[in-house]
Amino acid sequence: MSFPATRMRRLRRSAGIRDMLAETRLHTSRMVYPVFVDGRSRRKREIMLMPGQFTYPLGSLRKLAAELEEKGIRSVLLFGVPRTKDASGSGAFSSDGVVQRAIGEIREGSSLTVAADLCLCEYTSNGQCGIIRGGDIDNDATLGTYAKIAVSQAEAGAHIIAPSGMMDGQVGAIRKALDGSGHSETMIMAYASKSASSFYGPFREAAESAPAGGDRKGYQLNFANARESMRELQLDAEEGADILMVKPAMPNLDIICRARERFDLPLAAYSVSGEYSMLKAASKLGMIDYRSAVIEAATSIFRSGADILITYSAPELAGWIE
Repeated sequence: MSFPATRMRRLRRSAGIRDMLAETRLHTSRMVYPVFVDGRSRRKREIMLMPGQFTYPLGSLRKLAAELEEKGIRSVLLFGVPRTKDASGSGAFSSDGVVQRAIGEIREGSSLTVAADLCLCEYTSNGQCGIIRGGDIDNDATLGTYAKIAVSQAEAGAHIIAPSGMMDGQVGAIRKALDGSGHSETMIMAYASKSASSFYGPFREAAESAPAGGDRKGYQLNFANARESMRELQLDAEEGADILMVKPAMPNLDIICRARERFDLPLAAYSVSGEYSMLKAASKLGMIDYRSAVIEAATSIFRSGADILITYSAPELAGWIE
């Protein structure tokens, strides 16, 4: 039936009705908070390009974990800034590495689910995500290093390994290494569809991971290619990923939607640093209302099909939801 018998505005007449009929709801149990840990620092430092976000010293992590749990945040994704860097990124797989120690600190003092980002860009002196040989990244040699990192992170107590380097075959290599070392219960959250994006800039300041030369377009996805993204998602699913991820979130709502329709695996979306900083900057200039814009952005990501949202706004969202 059409107007006047059908009046869609009846479904929106009051806040109570709108809330009752909301198809998409935010909940802190489905949010993951990214945490930057600096192995060289003894104090918390605000990230200039990400107002309200910080890099944390190891000694502050138990306090941070308690604060997050009090807000209702249940999961974190760890990134490390090592004490030193080298060509092989050896700090990434050291048992005494910054992320390995951070995992222990958080596991010791909280019940948070801990995911560890697995990549080399924070640990290599060249800032690339793989091992360079002959002037180019050696994909297959890098897989061996990724396997060592995964086992090291699992031994430190990570619940989830999150490989972000976009090397071919990385999920299969990591799954084999985990299973072969007695860590078959450790999950893999694959950065399966990760575009070469201009929205990563503030993150690179926080993690000190900008490439010393060139870029990462030779291994990260071309953001113009939706079908290629679906192939990457399919391959990671076949290699044993437990969770698939799309990154960045807002520019890829169509990819999230396609992935939700095609795959039954849990689907994560990463609302990246540029998305966060863009809303912060616009609100500072009085162009938008920050709270309502963040809620709208997060809701749209879940509405498109994501099960999990990795977001720097998780603590703020938790307070607003409450």
